[in-house]
Amino acid sequence: MNLLSMSYLPYWFLQTKLLGKKKPLQTVLFINNQCNLKCKHCAIYAREKPITKTFAQISEELKYSYRLGARFVDFEGGEPTLWREEDKNLNSLIRLAKQIGFFSTTITTNAQRPFDNIIADSIWVSLDGIGKYHDNIRGEGSFEKLLENIKTSNHKALSVNTVVNSLNYPAVEDTIEFAKDNKHIKSICINFHTPFEGTECLMLDWKLRCDIIDMVIKKKQCGYPIMNSISGLKRMKNMNFEKKCWISNFIMADGKRYPQCQGKEEGICDSCGFCMAGEMYSIMSLKPDTVFAGIDLRI
Repeated sequence: MNLLSMSYLPYWFLQTKLLGKKKPLQTVLFINNQCNLKCKHCAIYAREKPITKTFAQISEELKYSYRLGARFVDFEGGEPTLWREEDKNLNSLIRLAKQIGFFSTTITTNAQRPFDNIIADSIWVSLDGIGKYHDNIRGEGSFEKLLENIKTSNHKALSVNTVVNSLNYPAVEDTIEFAKDNKHIKSICINFHTPFEGTECLMLDWKLRCDIIDMVIKKKQCGYPIMNSISGLKRMKNMNFEKKCWISNFIMADGKRYPQCQGKEEGICDSCGFCMAGEMYSIMSLKPDTVFAGIDLRI
């Protein structure tokens, strides 16, 4: 980001904080729901006719989000690296976003395919534990593929995202240690399972969730490369705060547009495990550690 781009951030903050405008800063854009895994927390793989958006549709959705105010875009799926249209691929979408004016681009991948050629500013790899814990959720052999593709990616801003649930919670501490010791990983983000319909059994007992958060905070205080801020983590121990999730708008694979996480529409905000909820509240409260975490992540 250049200085002119950075000047947008205080402008956005003043509009939202002082003038009360609910303008997104980030867009989460699902470009397909085609996937190459069968994860236990997800039913995308069961679709008979997976959706892959056209380049023209994605272009219109990016321009729409930019007009709303978003300046950061996260490309998600399905598995976004599977996206193709004739001679266009995921890098074509990344270049398009930059041409439109987005400051930075991110992809979230399951790392089952090589991604060493991806030009996104940041790459987030979904990691659900070490070894058997990851494979139990995502399929046998998926952890080894992930290791190899992380090793060969050579990306300067590669982080891993762990969603803690009833299957992998014993591996959280080891997963954080793994991220710290792996030279290819910049940081790790901790989230918790959000009980969308049909996946309620994966949600953690709330006391166990709080105990894990306390452990993560201690690791953070000891200098571990944890993306979450301490202020944001503390908020996730008690969801009794005003949600600021309109900071991200969402556009789903079927084209449906949400002004915030669809969890609000489904009435599960009080059980939310997306730690960005705590981060968004803390950023709007100008918590210094959250501000610096956001700068490190995005800038």
